[in-house]
Amino acid sequence: MPFTVYVRMKKLGKQKSGDLEPVPFLLEERPKTIRELLTGLTELLVRAYNERKDEGQMLSYLTKEEIADQAARGKISFGLRGGADADSKEAVDHTIQCFEDGIYRVFAGEEELTGLTDPIPLTDDPVFTFVRLTMLSGW
Repeated sequence: MPFTVYVRMKKLGKQKSGDLEPVPFLLEERPKTIRELLTGLTELLVRAYNERKDEGQMLSYLTKEEIADQAARGKISFGLRGGADADSKEAVDHTIQCFEDGIYRVFAGEEELTGLTDPIPLTDDPVFTFVRLTMLSGW
């Protein structure tokens, strides 16, 4: 049964004051562990990337609202790329490795989730915060 999770992504030292709005993601089923959450989110985002990467326009542009929204997140880009599809299995492997290496941390509400087998807290509308701890991790 599909399940919606809400995710905030933060970079240390990059956000202006105030909180980032959580973004909803519809997963195929409710994750039971951190590994399942990370796998589900990664697979969803890889699918979305592969679907949109070749949809580009002849001449892409950004509206003022898109520029302001992207600037608030710390990066402005057209988001267009070509080339080969991203590999879902490889992306999941990288996601798990980065979690194990401490490149980012995951919080459910105020509680840090530290192990891949940690259970996901049972709440109706879970909000997860991903905090990138190193400037070289790419987002």
